[in-house]
Amino acid sequence: MSRGDNSRGGKRSGKSREKSFGRSNAPIKKTAKSPKKISDSDEIRLNKFVANSGVCSRREADLYIQTGSVWVNGKPVTEMGYKVKLTDEVKFDGRLITPEKKEYILLNKPKGFVTTTSPEKTKTVMHLVANASKARLKPVGRLERNTTGLLLFTNDVDLEKKLTHHKSGVRKIFHVELDRNLKFEDLEKIQNGVKLQEGFIQVDEISYIEGASKNEIGVQLQSSKNNIITKLFEHLNYSVIKLDRVIFGGLTKKDLPRGHWRKLTEQEVINLKMM
Repeated sequence: MSRGDNSRGGKRSGKSREKSFGRSNAPIKKTAKSPKKISDSDEIRLNKFVANSGVCSRREADLYIQTGSVWVNGKPVTEMGYKVKLTDEVKFDGRLITPEKKEYILLNKPKGFVTTTSPEKTKTVMHLVANASKARLKPVGRLERNTTGLLLFTNDVDLEKKLTHHKSGVRKIFHVELDRNLKFEDLEKIQNGVKLQEGFIQVDEISYIEGASKNEIGVQLQSSKNNIITKLFEHLNYSVIKLDRVIFGGLTKKDLPRGHWRKLTEQEVINLKMM
């Protein structure tokens, strides 16, 4: 693979060492003081919750509530003036909804942060995007503690489920650094597919990084299984020294320094939803 991503030219794709970048219109934000968020214990009227989700007006929401189209925590609610919390599960015609504006945040994750929303952990990716939005964001998939690179956050439940589904087909490219040079026969084994405990794993593409030593590898795959890259190489007795996700579904690290985040553009969101 080359050092840059050449996806514009067809199926060619590659790994970048990310040492220099061009300009971008997307603003880069540094982690700062967290803004005041709406408490999960705050209650709002159910019709407002439904209306704020964007499915209909508040007056129309009253009609839908009366007809039993709105469910809260697994039960239909027909009571006018009923109040819910942000932590409640609210469904409209069987579809999970949220009253928050949909937000999409891209983080260039540094090493040493756990991908979890648990408040009990002290060093998580949620701390890095604390100032990104007032919405209750969730990471899309996960990156291991010592894996760096692109991690998407959103409160768009439908998109999150779509991108993490095992048949989603989301293109992911990793820059891998091994403890020793990768033998060509082992590269071919990975290309042809390897049977692991998790099942048969086949990458879309694997190659040496152009201009680098043979221990730096570019891997493209669609699998959403956790830590699968490391397991692939460990199966062939290699240790992964560094693992960096440089492409995620067409999103790149261009103009996004390690530890920083930015909001996706409208077009980027559209592209993800069309996958």
